[in-house]
Amino acid sequence: MNYLLIKVIKIYQASLSVFVGQHCRFSPTCSNYAIEAIKSHGSLQGIFLTTKRICRCHPWADGGIDEVPK
Repeated sequence: MNYLLIKVIKIYQASLSVFVGQHCRFSPTCSNYAIEAIKSHGSLQGIFLTTKRICRCHPWADGGIDEVPK
């Protein structure tokens, strides 16, 4: 499952993100954060952490460095 999710994210990075643009307020980008969260915590927890991160990514957010929790 992890492999499949990461593959989908990498396809997004290679195709759609080129058109959407890279305007993430955080470092690492949300898609890179998702890959790291899935690798570190597994599919379910990784999706949960990524969803929380995406909800924080909006025009009024300060942004900055936001690493995946250990």
